[in-house]
Amino acid sequence: MSNELTVNNQEIEIMPGFMSLKSFEFTQRAATLLAASTLVPKEYQNNVPNCVIALNMASRMGADPLMVMQNLYIVYSRPGWSSQFLISTFNTSGKFSALRYEWVGNKGKDDFGCKAWAIEKATGERLEGSTVTIDIAKKEGWYTKNGSKWQTMSDQMLMYRAASWFIRAYAPEMAMGMHTTEEIIDIGGNDPEQVISRNANKGMVIDIAPELEPDATPDSKTHLVDTRPEVKQPSTGPDF
Repeated sequence: MSNELTVNNQEIEIMPGFMSLKSFEFTQRAATLLAASTLVPKEYQNNVPNCVIALNMASRMGADPLMVMQNLYIVYSRPGWSSQFLISTFNTSGKFSALRYEWVGNKGKDDFGCKAWAIEKATGERLEGSTVTIDIAKKEGWYTKNGSKWQTMSDQMLMYRAASWFIRAYAPEMAMGMHTTEEIIDIGGNDPEQVISRNANKGMVIDIAPELEPDATPDSKTHLVDTRPEVKQPSTGPDF
């Protein structure tokens, strides 16, 4: 989403953001329009500040604002991307070939796992990510958590984790310093069944600091973070 300003008979593209007054004014106008729509997720409806944040993130990523709104979630009060969106962003970046996966070990055994790889188009080099195995998932405590998807969807979880590790290693700017929702569930909070707060639309702003919502429920996805005083929770796994 962009706008054009004519200065000295030259058209200057204005992008959403906070770098200039014109950019900010344009961002506010666009956010007001989006906030009035019933097609955006409910956390953005009638919430101009949240739409401003989404527009800024979309501009920085070169992504569609609606896609960002639909794929940015808060898990244990930490913002995270859906794995599908992060992989899609990588695959369409133009810098690499699409992600591919190489399987190792024996299916059904702890040594079973995979690693992601892709070709860097500028150099032609094959880049490989770290190998993720069921053994790692068990040792880190991801596999045995109550309600864990690792036991029922192990192949998918292995691919998601391998992809996110690869992207943060070779294209960290695409993740913008954030983990995927699956990773946050694995490494944050004490009960993965209590994941997403129902009350994310009440005075929220993006805040990376972890905070566990006491009334969180597993079946509601929210996009924003509570601004109440932070309550840090002990980590149940490495935050990487």
